[in-house]
Amino acid sequence: MTMEEGTLNSPSRCELTEADYEAFQWDTREDCEVRQILDRVADKWSLLVIALLDVNTLRFTELKYKIDGISQRMLTTTLRHLERDGLVNRTVYPVVPPRVEYALTPLGITLHKTIQSLVTWTEDHQSEIAGARAQYDQRVAP
Repeated sequence: MTMEEGTLNSPSRCELTEADYEAFQWDTREDCEVRQILDRVADKWSLLVIALLDVNTLRFTELKYKIDGISQRMLTTTLRHLERDGLVNRTVYPVVPPRVEYALTPLGITLHKTIQSLVTWTEDHQSEIAGARAQYDQRVAP
């Protein structure tokens, strides 16, 4: 298997004590893959795939239908990345035509719980954010 551009050849450790923690340590340490993982799991297509697979096993065409605006190529790429990261299982059934289903792994399920917390926070604070945006726009309007 070829390595994806920008990824390291071997897993690395990024263990820090609380005293060593700096807000951007994950962005500056060459031997740390946290930035790559955050970039992957926080992109909009990955978030949508993970959300849709929370309680369902879905076929590729079902995912494509449910994710407005995603191209076939982008969905393929997203699913491959999530599978490579151990977040999604891909099951191929030996039938004609081939049937392929996708489901979250146990690791993917733990990520979905974290994402759901972020969504809940966003829903709880969306009116405050809308108000802050309106105030900002009034202050900086020409």
